Amino acid sequence: MQLNLKLTAACGLLAALLVGTGEFLIHFDPLARFSETSYDFMLDTSESRLTAGHFFAMIGIPFYFLGSWHIYQMLRPANNKLAFAAFLIAAYGFIFGAVWMGSRASIGSLVHHGDLIEGTKLVELYQLRYETLLQVIRITTLVLSGIYVYLVLTGKTRYPRWMAAVNPIVLILLSFLIYAINKNIGIYIMPIALNVAFAIFFTCSLLFGDTRQQLTNESQS
Repeated sequence: MQLNLKLTAACGLLAALLVGTGEFLIHFDPLARFSETSYDFMLDTSESRLTAGHFFAMIGIPFYFLGSWHIYQMLRPANNKLAFAAFLIAAYGFIFGAVWMGSRASIGSLVHHGDLIEGTKLVELYQLRYETLLQVIRITTLVLSGIYVYLVLTGKTRYPRWMAAVNPIVLILLSFLIYAINKNIGIYIMPIALNVAFAIFFTCSLLFGDTRQQLTNESQS
């Protein structure tokens, strides 16, 4: 079980690193023109960078499902049904995330040809069909974090109680706070805030979750 937990945590971390790299290549703008209604921040992104970012992200996304299974295994000792619900919610959110992420390089290429799409509703249709999916990702991440915090605070999971503070929503909000305090640093975090949050989470899970499991096994032996 210990090896399984480490491998699935490593897969979650790998997902965050690969998808984060891909999203950074697609979304990073030195002028910080980040927006969900305007895509000017992609105007200076080359087609080769969009393509590279697309494939980094697509290769990485499936590993998030193994990361979701890791979360379930870590929370299961506290409440199997609620922990499994957290897995389903996380996986459901990542499916929507995969669809949304898979569209980003295409909208980037589309806005490069503003003269061709002027007078059309292509951008508006994209926003309806894809940006709407972000709301699902945000809701599932919020619910996942709520279940995670509740179970960790029971003291019966494979995490120490203080790990309740290391949850995706808090880490995402921390990225926004860093951006508000220091844009010179925040500009590198904001475009990939969710992936940064999960990278920190799975790193902490590898470092501290496994330690707790070892202590539990030792106390039972």
